[in-house]
Amino acid sequence: MTTLDITEETPSSTVDNPILSLRGISKSYTDQNGVVTSVLDDLDLEVADGEFVAVLGFSGSGKTTLVSAIAGLIEVDEGEILVRGEPSTGPGPDRGVVFQSYSLMPWLTAEQNVALAVDSVLKDMPKAERQQRVDETLELVGLGHAKDRKPSELSGGMRQRVNVARALSIKPEILLLDEPLSALDALTRAKLQDEIERIRGQEKRTILLITNDVDEALLLADRVAILEQGPAAKIGRVFDVAIDRPRDRTAMNQDPGYQELRREIVEYLDRLNKEKPTIDLTGQTELPDVKPVDLLPKAYVEASSSRNQRRYLEFFNLKKVYPTPDGPLTVVDDINLLMDKGDFISLIGHSGCGKSTVLTMAAGLNEITDGGIVLDGREIDVAGPDKAVVFQAPSIMPWLSAKQNVALGVDRVYPKASKKEREEVVEYYLNRVGLGDAMDKRAGEMSNGMKQRVGLARAFALSPKLLLLDEPFGMLDSLTRWDLQDVLIEVWNRTKVTTVCVTHDVDEAILLADRVVMMTNGPDARIGKVLEVDLPRPRDRKAVLEDPKFYDYRQQVLQFLEEYEHGAHGE
Repeated sequence: MTTLDITEETPSSTVDNPILSLRGISKSYTDQNGVVTSVLDDLDLEVADGEFVAVLGFSGSGKTTLVSAIAGLIEVDEGEILVRGEPSTGPGPDRGVVFQSYSLMPWLTAEQNVALAVDSVLKDMPKAERQQRVDETLELVGLGHAKDRKPSELSGGMRQRVNVARALSIKPEILLLDEPLSALDALTRAKLQDEIERIRGQEKRTILLITNDVDEALLLADRVAILEQGPAAKIGRVFDVAIDRPRDRTAMNQDPGYQELRREIVEYLDRLNKEKPTIDLTGQTELPDVKPVDLLPKAYVEASSSRNQRRYLEFFNLKKVYPTPDGPLTVVDDINLLMDKGDFISLIGHSGCGKSTVLTMAAGLNEITDGGIVLDGREIDVAGPDKAVVFQAPSIMPWLSAKQNVALGVDRVYPKASKKEREEVVEYYLNRVGLGDAMDKRAGEMSNGMKQRVGLARAFALSPKLLLLDEPFGMLDSLTRWDLQDVLIEVWNRTKVTTVCVTHDVDEAILLADRVVMMTNGPDARIGKVLEVDLPRPRDRKAVLEDPKFYDYRQQVLQFLEEYEHGAHGE
């Protein structure tokens, strides 16, 4: 693979003979109270005919507003949008759009959903030709075998393929993709990335992809444009991706030019992220000297008081079997793992490999079929506050404030502490996760990122023996995820709580953990490989990216996942 020469010069957002031109685009919205919010301001971008441009942006930066404006679905306040030099006056067949949500008619088959678009846009085309267009497009996205299935009979990835087919079926000159893969698991996402690349090669369409995934942008695009943070967002730097095609995600990881470009983009985004107003996490708030109630019998505590810190958490011969109409289904089998007190491990693997099953058994929320899990000398058989869990979907009470949500657990595990001391515990951890100024805000009024901060604060405030994280940042855009990874690292550095984190994000797994535990595909999933992460703590994202060992670790995990991507030991 050809390496890159990275310079300080920023490639221009203008091109010769553009098929799409955005000139001075501004868009504002007025809420019911008359408050005006500027979403886009004086935004410029040009896209060449046949070019693939990825737009990377923060959550709330106006990415969907931008796509909707280009598609002609909303009018801009100022500026102009030109398609082949002609002003856009509304939606048209020259632009096809795929949004993050599927928006399929549930009572229609895949074929009928695609035909709906073809029949409405190309109604003057003979019926036989319209049917041929539908069939050809479904074959193009690999759904010829499933055209008679309804959306409820399709996986999430297949439903998104129907969405892509519907957009492609009208033969648009410009294909607009608004984070179409962000809600999918890593394996399905990789397969659809390959599908988009194949379509780009075969169809030679001009593609504008909105994404929050740096690797996705570098895998697919010719140029990467950064949409700076809102309000009043505009295009910042534009990076040329001069990497030879076809691109292989595992091979790219070893390319020094890719590594340098990736690092430059990440550092630029991180710098933009740090420029926004944030709550100081380095305040002088002190944690009160109070102890949570010990849930174990006194005699047990006395008998075990001299235990050392080794083998603090042990998974031995762990097995989980679910009954199904077709007979018993073994999800995970023969899981063996030892952790010392204060260890942090990441569990990674493809969807369906049993990562979350292992986690819920460790939490005492899922009955163990065979084998066992021992925490601090006691076999786990029931849930309790000594095992704190943070799930992917924030599980907090929307009608309570952040402070009240955290206090629910604190009041239970610190019954001997005074009311003032319990309040200090709550406030300490809310400050630590950056919610010091939002303690009294109701959870229902918070963004997903803020809700997940509440979940983290509540988990740490319990002073648990074991912290269990089940893809805690999986629903968030990658930039918000970086924010919360930094928060997690900062608070974990202070507590050193024994932690198991389930993730599908390779960078996250390496950044956070002492060991990355890789799971084979299910059913009968097992531990396939354990990677020791020898990176100094405390960890800083910039320093980690500059450490030559990081890309070696990344390569090992990517190779393992690639080995199982096409069905090794499973689907």
